Formats: sequence, structure tokens, C-alpha cells
Amino acid sequence: MSIPFLDLKAINLTQQDDIERALLRVLHAGWYVLGKEVETFEQAFAAYCGTRHAIGVANGLDAIFLLLKAYDIGPGDEVIVPSNTYIATWLAASHCGATPVPVEPVEGTYNLDPARVAAAITPRTRAIIPVHLYGQAADMDPLMALAREHDLKVIEDGAQAHGALYHGRKVGALGHAAAFSFYPGKNLGALGDAGGITTDDDALALKLRTLRNYGSQKKYHNEVAGFNSRLDELQAAVLSAKLPALDGQNRARAAVAAIYNEGLAGIPALRLPEVPSWAVPVWHLYVVRHAQRDKLAAKLAEAGVGTLVHYPLPPHLQPAYAGLGIAEGALPISEAIHREVLSLPMGPTVTVDQAQQVVAAVRAAVAALESA
Repeated sequence: MSIPFLDLKAINLTQQDDIERALLRVLHAGWYVLGKEVETFEQAFAAYCGTRHAIGVANGLDAIFLLLKAYDIGPGDEVIVPSNTYIATWLAASHCGATPVPVEPVEGTYNLDPARVAAAITPRTRAIIPVHLYGQAADMDPLMALAREHDLKVIEDGAQAHGALYHGRKVGALGHAAAFSFYPGKNLGALGDAGGITTDDDALALKLRTLRNYGSQKKYHNEVAGFNSRLDELQAAVLSAKLPALDGQNRARAAVAAIYNEGLAGIPALRLPEVPSWAVPVWHLYVVRHAQRDKLAAKLAEAGVGTLVHYPLPPHLQPAYAGLGIAEGALPISEAIHREVLSLPMGPTVTVDQAQQVVAAVRAAVAALESA
């Protein structure tokens, strides 16, 4: 039995009727950009996260970028970013002209280490961007304390963590503002690129709505040199249709993770995810570590189990960031993580039988590697 890493078709078909009604509603409305669907989704997502505002934008990268622009962060400024994250977090800082400053994680959780963040702050630091990696919240209270001490902005990157909890509070309402991606593979995914921002800051929300729409609040009147980064009506309608099912789907993911946690426990060569007592993850990814990651992935593929690597190369070793001059070996924790991580099948449609088959396949593969 072949078990895909992620079955987006199956996930979306569980809400087929709601999604089709949403698409037809937009078709018949005749209004396709910044209309009622975007407004409706923004209100619903803000309420879900527990913030006063949500602002729909074109994608997750734009969400971070526009926040940095709205905070007037640019050339000469530094932005603290995780050393182990998808490159989009870094790119947002670069596109503003700021310098991304990578900081290593707490190895157990893969999220930003507040102690290392404190050591990385300089007079040029303007913002910290913690990523709630793999669907688990970063340790936000110490980061917010640092922000108050040094007058910094904290921008959550919640792209992988829709609905995750930190001390009972939802991701998206923990920092000064938060950026989300609604890329199709996310826990809350559109049918194409889409993004959003949440905040309680009224002035910031107004500035972001202006920036996303060519710098305009009134048609053909441009207050600032803005951008075209608008969540379109179709994607907003789809997201509104899917949002009510998000918590249930996150619980289904957690049930899969529980099977993995129990079934894979006690394998010395395999490192499992660690969850602090204050965190309730949404399991966007279930990531294990193994010293022979590539061989493990190959054996699982032979057994019909799909896997992916998130991510094979850390940002500082990408050609795009060769200009920063960060040599290999300079960020050893991140580099080790990227060499060893492997994401197992995860999603709300993974069945108990499939999850148990994954457990059996992983155990067999690890044993085969140990005996080779």
C-alpha cells in the first residue's frame, strides 16, 4: 500500500461541496479583487487568532515583507531570523534592504533560542522573526521581553502553525504582528498562493492595507509607493470555506502524531519531536532525525512510504546568501538539523492503519540500516 507524504486532493475533497459553493459564489458575484469575500475571511481569521485585524495579502513572503516595510525597516537595519527555516523568512528581510542575522535554535524544538537571540542583538537590530517551525510555537515570552528591553518589533512567522497554542494562546496573537502563508500544503491552505497578516495595532493595519494595494486607500489616489499584494476573492472564499474545519483537522494530525510518538519511541538512532509542556502543536510536519537520513528515506520509498526533507540546505549555505560570507560550519546546529531531518507522512486524512504502517516501515528501515 503506497502512503503519500501529503494527499492534498484527499484533504480538499473532504470539503468539496463547501469549496465548490464558495467558488461559484465568487463567480456569480462578479467582483474578484478586494471585495466581500476578502473582508469576510479577514474578519473570521482575526477572530480565530484572537486579534483585532487580519489583512489578506498575496502570499506568505509578502506578509513578512510588508510588515517589515510598514515598520520602516530597511538598509542599515538588522533583522534576527532563525538559522534553520525556509528561506522566505530571510528573503523578506533582504528584499527590504535589511540584513538577516541568523540565530541558532533550541535543538530539541528547532525553534529560536531566546538566549542566543539576546546575544545577537546590536544597536542596528530592529526586529526579531521567530518561526513557529513544523507547527509548534516558538518560546515567545522571553522574545517579547527582549523586544521590550531593546525596543524591537517581534513578527511571528506562523506559516506552518495555524491554530497552534502557546500557554493557551493562539499563534498570530503573540507578537506585535504575525505573517501567515495559506499555500495549498499548509494546515489552512488555499487553492493557490495566498497569505495574511494579523495584528492588534490599528495604525499598522491601516498602513498594511494601503501598502498591499499600490499604496492606495482610495482608487487612483496613492498616498505612498505601495505594492500589488492582494488576497484575491477566490482564494479568500476557499479559505473561509475551509477555516471552520481547521481545528478538527489539526486534531486529526495530532492523532497521527500520537501514533508515531508511541510506535517509534525507544529507537536510539531515531530522534523524535520534542514538545514543551506549554506548547500544543498543530503538526504541520512530523519530523524525525537520523544520521543516515538519505538512506532511511530511500528504504521508506522502497516500502511505499513517501517522505520529504524540510529542508535539505540551510539558508546561509544557499547560493542566494553567499554574499553574507557565512562559512560552512559557522552554524553547526542548523547544519546538523538540515543533514538529518526527515518528514514522515502527515495530514488529516492519514488513517490509523496508514500511520501504523509508517511506524512498521520506519522500524524495519532503521533496523536494516543498523545491521548493514
